[in-house]
Amino acid sequence: MNESIVVTTELTKRYREHLAVDAVSMRVAAGEIYGFLGPNGAGKTTTLRMLAGLIRPSAGTATVHGLSPGDPAVLRRIGVLIEGPGFYPYLSGRANLRVLARYRGHGRAEVEQALDRVGLADRAGERFRTYSLGMKQRLGVGAAMLGDPDLLILDEPTNGLDPAGVAEMRTLITDLANDGHTVLLSSHQLIEVQEICHRVGVIAGGRLLAESTVAELRGTATLLVRAEPVTVALEAVRAVTDAPARAGAEGIRVDTSAAMAPEVARAVVSAGADLLELRVDEKSLEEVFFEMTAVEVAK
Repeated sequence: MNESIVVTTELTKRYREHLAVDAVSMRVAAGEIYGFLGPNGAGKTTTLRMLAGLIRPSAGTATVHGLSPGDPAVLRRIGVLIEGPGFYPYLSGRANLRVLARYRGHGRAEVEQALDRVGLADRAGERFRTYSLGMKQRLGVGAAMLGDPDLLILDEPTNGLDPAGVAEMRTLITDLANDGHTVLLSSHQLIEVQEICHRVGVIAGGRLLAESTVAELRGTATLLVRAEPVTVALEAVRAVTDAPARAGAEGIRVDTSAAMAPEVARAVVSAGADLLELRVDEKSLEEVFFEMTAVEVAK
């Protein structure tokens, strides 16, 4: 793994009796897209706010680029969009970004570059209050990109976007990572996260339940065989593979990879069974997410 840009150790935030974040230890490597997943109220936004230096932890530690969140040297190297963008409604999108750019010491060229990257160059002269929710969200991402930061912390960047906008945002985030940026994003768009994130952290009830690659979370693919008679097919499958095979209501489940599919199919047919269906089954990230968080919520 590349050098870690974000590191937390037992990071905790308590609001009186409410434990919002409970001893979260996570790492975000340089150049990766890290998806931070969890149901509403899980502690995602509170964790991101601590990493951005907006609030202080109650216990534990966090570092960004080896320094404490909120350090001026850190702030110059990160871009943040948390809990929706806030802009002057009577100013245009371009004017809003120019205000921010001037405050941060950037020029107009950086503003135009950011507007172009988020697809708002043609609408930048319109007042912010006339923008759709999706356009406002894109302008917020544009504001986070001012100054070409090393690390982008994005809280629900696809919020309010239509399917085309979600696809554009996915492409933008992927391009940013390909250009060497690190992206830490929270999202409810699990399909999008599955497609673009290198690693994910799953949080529920303030606790980090898992942190690994998407492939590791989804687990090993299995084969599902539907054939009649089942007893004949099951015996044929077990004859050609040492992998566990069991018959259930949906068919015969074989804990083996897709590479075994042709051999399994030939064995079932050669045994005289009628092969009705053979497919590779793999859990989606959404299925894994709901399984993990449902267990946590039930505790």
